[in-house]
Amino acid sequence: MVEKTESESVICPRCGAKMKSEHSEILNEVVARKCENCGMRLHLFEEILQEYKKPVNLTIKKMLEKYLSRIDGISELKNKEVEEFHWKLCTDYINRGGKYIRSAFLILTAEAMGCNRESCLNTAAAMEISENWLLIHDDFQDQSTSRRGAPTLHLRYTPGLAINAGDSLHLVMWKILQENIKAIGQEKAYRVMEEFYKMLSRTALGQTAELFYIHLNKFDLSYEDIYYILDGKTSYYTIAGPMRLGAILAENNEDYLENKIFPKLNEFGKYLGRAFQIIDDILDLTTEFRGLKQQQGNDIYEGKRTIMLAHLLNAATEFDRKRIIEILEKPRDAKSEEEVKYVLHLMKEYGSIEYAKNLARDMASKAVKLFRNMDFFVNEDAKKKLLLGIDFVVNREF
Repeated sequence: MVEKTESESVICPRCGAKMKSEHSEILNEVVARKCENCGMRLHLFEEILQEYKKPVNLTIKKMLEKYLSRIDGISELKNKEVEEFHWKLCTDYINRGGKYIRSAFLILTAEAMGCNRESCLNTAAAMEISENWLLIHDDFQDQSTSRRGAPTLHLRYTPGLAINAGDSLHLVMWKILQENIKAIGQEKAYRVMEEFYKMLSRTALGQTAELFYIHLNKFDLSYEDIYYILDGKTSYYTIAGPMRLGAILAENNEDYLENKIFPKLNEFGKYLGRAFQIIDDILDLTTEFRGLKQQQGNDIYEGKRTIMLAHLLNAATEFDRKRIIEILEKPRDAKSEEEVKYVLHLMKEYGSIEYAKNLARDMASKAVKLFRNMDFFVNEDAKKKLLLGIDFVVNREF
């Protein structure tokens, strides 16, 4: 990463104009640049994400070639047309890209604890594969219409084909983790697989909680109910889980991991993961994720239970609350664009979005304090990158 001082000028890659430095409230240092002409904004962690994405993506391609392009059976029969379509289907979401924030946090945690990057690549690749099969399933369950700037897989093809592609990637994920036996040894490889089981089980429970409340048409959720969902679907899976995996790769002492490292990573992940999901939900309502989303307000269309919705229903008058619930109870296809805009307008009117932004910043600030007390991080460069990652979580555009 190339660092720039406040006095050095940075040129916008889009239009060639000067970019202005942006300071972080939670880190009190320069974390981003914004073009004074075209408005393009680049967070410094985006450059780090690209740096770590390249080797992980190469590992993913190598593993897909090994385990997806050639699938042996019990007979000599082959069908080139079907097999080529299966490859296209299973690699669709992967080819659309992604932030790779989970794999970056995984590797950076391992590096911060003195581990080398190369020994992390299989685990990081499995982490990214897991995200893609989970998203395929999640998009179908939520009846989402777009993913990373294109139609969701179940709409581009069929629900059955999409679910089958997710299942296939799930199988590949475990084969990649099995490759770790050769790369990092049997004992550590099994420890990594056990952590994947724990992390993905809790993620599935979080998804059940979200779908359960939708199934019941229940809207009177407390903030604790919302946090229960977030802690499963995001805090563990997006932050704590990847960092716990990085710690497993770096540390051999199991007692030290369980009693000293994991408790701190769990608390840190709880706050930063909640902040991550709150910001994600705000971006869903208010932006197009840098053009990657074709429709704003998807969470309202899907009836997602979010912090903003909980705040709105608590703050609204009885008249407004009744109208909001009438809209939310409708199936996705029955909600009009005007109705979704109306709910979004009320979220702004009642200060629900601003409340959520402040809440996310407070949680990120708590995460920073917890992070600075993690004495098991010894690599200063990796620590600095992770700090930028914390800021990126709450000050990103996608």
